[in-house]
Amino acid sequence: MKGEIFLIKDDGKLVMMKESSYESENLLQDLLAEYPNLLAGAQIDQNNPRKWLLVSREIGIPSEENSYDRWAVDHLFLDQEGIPTLVEVKRSSDTRIRREVVGQLLEYAANALAYWPIEQIKLKYESRCESAGLDANDELAKFLSNEINSDEFWEKVDTNLQVGKIRLIIVADQIPLELQRIVEFLDSQMRSVEVLCIEIKQFTGQSLKTLVPRVIGRTAESVQKKTSPSRMKWNEEKFFEAISNSCTTQETELVRALLNFGKEITSH
Repeated sequence: MKGEIFLIKDDGKLVMMKESSYESENLLQDLLAEYPNLLAGAQIDQNNPRKWLLVSREIGIPSEENSYDRWAVDHLFLDQEGIPTLVEVKRSSDTRIRREVVGQLLEYAANALAYWPIEQIKLKYESRCESAGLDANDELAKFLSNEINSDEFWEKVDTNLQVGKIRLIIVADQIPLELQRIVEFLDSQMRSVEVLCIEIKQFTGQSLKTLVPRVIGRTAESVQKKTSPSRMKWNEEKFFEAISNSCTTQETELVRALLNFGKEITSH
């Protein structure tokens, strides 16, 4: 059964807006590229809402080293922490949305982590900006809001790729219960990979359109696993890998210098 919402206009009139289907999958893809905030970053992380930088649409993924692209993911975004976010869009009328899309996205992710060099991602981002008549450096500076510089940001992206820290999102106008259960299971089992669905319903009425995103797939268990301290056995290499993923290069080198200083003192 189709839902409905109500909008009160400035003149006090109540407008009933009925849920409606997207005319095409490409239309929903266009909306995500134009309005990345539809990915509901505040619902993904309430304490630190995700912001999105579009790298490219239909970005190719090879299946072997130095080979031609075999697949293409609908969108690749980066968040403010440089976490690659692969987005695949499906309409609810597409039968592949129930199971096939999950396997498809996992295959994309496995090969992207193996065969995506950071230089290719930067090149795709710069090419997308050039095609849109935008300055890539200016766009990135606006996105980062002077929190870190561009070199440090790309270092974070590279580190996330190397350690397998990515996010997989399936977007549709309606998420079937079967798909929700699969995504909840995957997200709860993988510590470094987030797997989510975002349902973006469309409501129309009286020449108005409203889009309502809702994140699906997060459970209390998965959130706790991803935010609780790791039980891994730490060594110096893993320590600095974790530090570099959350600190600037300058801060990381300062910690390294302090550690070396401490080693020198204790050795005498």
